[in-house]
Amino acid sequence: MFEPNDPACRVARNADALRAIGWQPALAAALEALVEDGDHQSLADSGQLLRVSAVFRDSLRLHDGEAELDARLHPRLARQLAEAGTEIATGDWVLASADEHDAAGPLWVELRVPPLTHLVRRDAEGRRHVLASNVDVALLVMGLDLDFNPRRLERYVALVLASGVEPVVVLTKADRVAPDEAARAALVGDEIEALQQRLGPHRGKPISIVAVNGTLPSAAATLAPWLGAGRTLVLLGSSGAGKSTLTNTLLRADGGAPVQRIQAVREHDHRGQHTTTTRTLHRLPGGGCVIDTPGLRALRPDLDEGALAASFADIEALAAQCRFRDCSHADEPGCAVRAAVHPDRLANWRKLLREARRDTMSALERQQLVSVWKARGRQAKVALRLKRGEGER
Repeated sequence: MFEPNDPACRVARNADALRAIGWQPALAAALEALVEDGDHQSLADSGQLLRVSAVFRDSLRLHDGEAELDARLHPRLARQLAEAGTEIATGDWVLASADEHDAAGPLWVELRVPPLTHLVRRDAEGRRHVLASNVDVALLVMGLDLDFNPRRLERYVALVLASGVEPVVVLTKADRVAPDEAARAALVGDEIEALQQRLGPHRGKPISIVAVNGTLPSAAATLAPWLGAGRTLVLLGSSGAGKSTLTNTLLRADGGAPVQRIQAVREHDHRGQHTTTTRTLHRLPGGGCVIDTPGLRALRPDLDEGALAASFADIEALAAQCRFRDCSHADEPGCAVRAAVHPDRLANWRKLLREARRDTMSALERQQLVSVWKARGRQAKVALRLKRGEGER
């Protein structure tokens, strides 16, 4: 009913263009089920099927596979999404219609197609924020300069795997850390090998890690296995890692024009300057899409313990070999995990586990936990005063 060549849907006029930017049968099935369960038949017959290419405070930008259109989110849909604990995001597919009182004005987005994948992070208060929707591959961009941070990379990998998206680590800026080509090749090779050993395999295969010069056309050739019509890539990484530079290079690969503004990183710490402020979707000249995103200096994946275990599968597998069934991998004798896993990776896993458990607690459980830690703090202060001979107060 909602296949792109269905004459009952206005998408028929640009079916090939929509397929090129990611429309697929699984999304058609999700839309059909949504329409059958609700009162959306007239909208499905007359509305336009479009993809969200950017989200702003009070408006949206949509893509029909050929050009972009301005739109606004219908208040009813905004309320429904808020009640469901989610939000519209770049990469979503929507049904939109013209304003009956202003045909030349912005479209109204009235229905969102349930996304196949959803990249979500939490902020410091635990609130969820959607980074992108309907993504096939996440390019995790990390510079080999002062941006290099395996702990942060592990958090990105955990976020991506939990969302059912394929991660690909992209190392950039080797020219900043080695003076000549031979030294750069050796450094890159060593870092790739170290990262593959640290990250371990996922579903029996190592996570793909590539090194590129984001300013050269060869970057597109290196990333060719993950490009193609109908595929959607998202670039994730800290500010200044080279995401926008790489986006421009991919857009230029087949004669496209750069669209993302870039700035040099700060010299003293190689930090970016948050040039990109909005998550934007761009159609690649050879087909497919790429979503550029602002840098995230603080990243908290939206994980439960099961998703975390899948992201740290090496720890989960080794835990079965520990001497004690309830081994915490801290200081117990005969711990197989501590003997085989990089100490920094293990420390990162513990921190993510604490965050995951805290996120799944109820408000009452959080309050009780805070009370426990306050009581322990008071006990520690009393013990310290007694040790100093000050007596208990």
